[in-house]
Amino acid sequence: MPPLDIIVCVKPVPDPKQWGKLRLDPTTLMLRRDLVPPVINPLDRNAIEQAVAMAASAGGTTSVVTMAPPDAQDQLAEALAMGCDRAFLLSDPAFAGADTLATARTLAAAIRKVGRFDLVFCGAYSADGSTSQVGPQLAELLTIPDLPHAVALEIDGGTLRASCQVEDGRVTYECDLPAVVTFDREANVPRLPTMTGIMKAVQAGVVRWSAADLGIDPATVGLAGSPTQMLNVFTPPAGRKGEVLQGPPEEVAATLVAKLRAERIIS
Repeated sequence: MPPLDIIVCVKPVPDPKQWGKLRLDPTTLMLRRDLVPPVINPLDRNAIEQAVAMAASAGGTTSVVTMAPPDAQDQLAEALAMGCDRAFLLSDPAFAGADTLATARTLAAAIRKVGRFDLVFCGAYSADGSTSQVGPQLAELLTIPDLPHAVALEIDGGTLRASCQVEDGRVTYECDLPAVVTFDREANVPRLPTMTGIMKAVQAGVVRWSAADLGIDPATVGLAGSPTQMLNVFTPPAGRKGEVLQGPPEEVAATLVAKLRAERIIS
């Protein structure tokens, strides 16, 4: 296998263990992410693990990229401690409020700026959005193949082969490099940062890029460049009233039949 240059896109998400604390901003209708500490999106850890393992086997480099606020340096440092070689933080007020398409535009610009790559890895979906859209949109913008929801990956003679989850089972896809691959949790077991990795992360540091650094028109990213925007959030009224019947089976059955007859649902 020739050396591989792999770029992993990660997203800091509110810690799922503390989702009970999440609130919406009443004006923007966006999540108040400052109320819950961020962590690396769980499936992005699977993408990091796959990248680090393949780079260790074949040689090459692993770069991690995220579009996030400045405090996301902590998540990038963790990715470096897991074995990534370089880290890039895309942080600019112009990026705020981005939907999946605006996010993909920013990530695509950063990937082009990072330089040569053979593979781009992402988690199949994020814990806070679960749209599964960023990976395929990224592939479209980069004009390369997209292998979604991968659970196994190999390279044979320059051909990339992925076993991917579909609704009623699994399907195997093949394509040439470069390509985008998104991973489900069944792909692997992410490693924990090591002390050596932590020391390496401190030395590596994080490169920060703004919209100007990426040469992006602010009108095409963030909230301004998002065709999908939140208009309202509400709890729909309950259409039916539920009632739980309790007691011995025979008594419950008789009560249910009587109620259905009273409502003229049965005769």
